[in-house]
Amino acid sequence: MTEGDDVDLGGLLRVEGGQALATLTRFLGDLQLAEDALHDAVVVALERWPIEGVPRNPAGWLTVTGRNKARDRLRREGLRAAKEEAAVRHLDDGDVGPEQSDDVLRLMFTCCHPALAPEARVALALRTLGGLRTDEIARAFLVPEATMAQRIVRAKKKIAVAKIPYRVPPDHELPARLPAVLAVVYAIFTEGYRATSGSTLVRVELCDEAIRLARLLTDLLPDEPEVTGLLALLLLTDARRSTRVDAQGDLVLLADQDRLAWSAPMIAEGAGLVEVALRRSAGNPGVYALQAAIAACHATSPSHDATDWAEIDRLYRHLEVRHPSPVVRLNRAVAVAEVDGPSAALAVVDQLEGLDRYHLWHATRADFLVRLDRRDEAGDAFRAALACQPSEPERRFLQRRLDTLLNVPRSTPYVGGSTTVDVVDPP
Repeated sequence: MTEGDDVDLGGLLRVEGGQALATLTRFLGDLQLAEDALHDAVVVALERWPIEGVPRNPAGWLTVTGRNKARDRLRREGLRAAKEEAAVRHLDDGDVGPEQSDDVLRLMFTCCHPALAPEARVALALRTLGGLRTDEIARAFLVPEATMAQRIVRAKKKIAVAKIPYRVPPDHELPARLPAVLAVVYAIFTEGYRATSGSTLVRVELCDEAIRLARLLTDLLPDEPEVTGLLALLLLTDARRSTRVDAQGDLVLLADQDRLAWSAPMIAEGAGLVEVALRRSAGNPGVYALQAAIAACHATSPSHDATDWAEIDRLYRHLEVRHPSPVVRLNRAVAVAEVDGPSAALAVVDQLEGLDRYHLWHATRADFLVRLDRRDEAGDAFRAALACQPSEPERRFLQRRLDTLLNVPRSTPYVGGSTTVDVVDPP
């Protein structure tokens, strides 16, 4: 055991619980039974870990405890189903340790089975592997929580009814599954990189878990350019982690971050992987390779002003062709503002639809309106961004920008700095 006084138990249980759930699913052969077993284990962990300390292998501890709880529950309930009887036999004979990484891959590919509705695959994987709450997933996908809850429930039922196998698919089935699997890893990282709610901007445990999963996928598919591109993207983005908030936990914009404090080893590895991904793409890079190339432009530039914004704009235009998402266009608008000015960028942003619930759309509009000295409209955009209930660091940031805007006399040019929260976000 290790001391648990300064450990974020919630974050630890979220990540380690995903690994434990994957192994428990292998033992029990049923996702719902595995979730029940993990829940029982987490209850015990929350009682014991603050007193006894965190075990050296938290996922293994949760797996063993969950296995024991599942055995007790199934025997207590009289083995009402054949699958439960088989599960108990497996629980008695199983080994929890050696296949843990394979278990995570199995569960990830199970959640992304093509028999499931496309909109449910990523949501289910985020719920099981990422440990995200339903409301967090709903916010990430800009849909009501009730809608997201229904998607997840339907997906679980489909897995059980269709008897979807718990395994990494054979090579010939991988192409159909891979896009959803990559989207899962990306979404886990995105929630860690910019939390959709809560008191902190960065959820370190989710960023680390996403990078770990991306490395597992590169081990499984070392020659797949989009897998390489995804790992490169995560590394290049995460390299800035320590500079994205200050000592008080307040947001620091990309333009103001201390680039000397960025992780040089992660940037070097990520930039090398970008070259590999682009070379293997044979002139037709995918969405992750393109985003990684954009991230490399930022990560390798010596300053914000020296950034090759024209190249970033060009890469975003290619990305729009591959993935014509409004969020991709929103991110391109940031580059357009640097290349062609805020008026041209605002024209791009105002053509976008479906982002009324997305605080960064309103924040980006506010930035461009401020630069154009359209203060009343900028104030309305700030208020709209705040109404979207962003995370606490982003709320403080936007409120300060709004307060500054309101307190500057009309006769004085407003120089408040960019209000654009960042330039890296999921498509």
